[in-house]
Amino acid sequence: MQPGSFLTLHYRLAGPDGGDIVNTFPGKPATLSLGGGELSPGIEARLIGRREGEHFTVELDPGEAFGPRNPELVQRVSLALLREHGDPDQVYTVGDVVQFPAPKGGRSFTGIVRELAPAGEDWAVFDFNHPLAGQKVIFEVRLIGVL
Repeated sequence: MQPGSFLTLHYRLAGPDGGDIVNTFPGKPATLSLGGGELSPGIEARLIGRREGEHFTVELDPGEAFGPRNPELVQRVSLALLREHGDPDQVYTVGDVVQFPAPKGGRSFTGIVRELAPAGEDWAVFDFNHPLAGQKVIFEVRLIGVL
């Protein structure tokens, strides 16, 4: 298998606690193009050189699958700005996942509310890191087909 290969596979991605994040084994297998960005580069690298029919599990070191945590991606955002560009009546709570439009109409990006301003202040702290950034993940795969 090499970049550009089309894969049909069952896979399970588990977080550091072993709990499933994604698991296709009980249902339909996934079909994807290796190198197409559907899986992180660290995970895709573990598929290179594998053969149809293989079933394997790998543990990826902290940060290997979704990169290291970047403290610069934890940012204070004005709630007035969020109201201006989104739902003006939205109420945020810690742990909410919020979609942000990218500047100039690009892809949107996601942040998690980590902290809310005290009463009378108008901001929230968002974490724009991938939720699994800097964490160990387990990747189990059964390659059904490779084209």
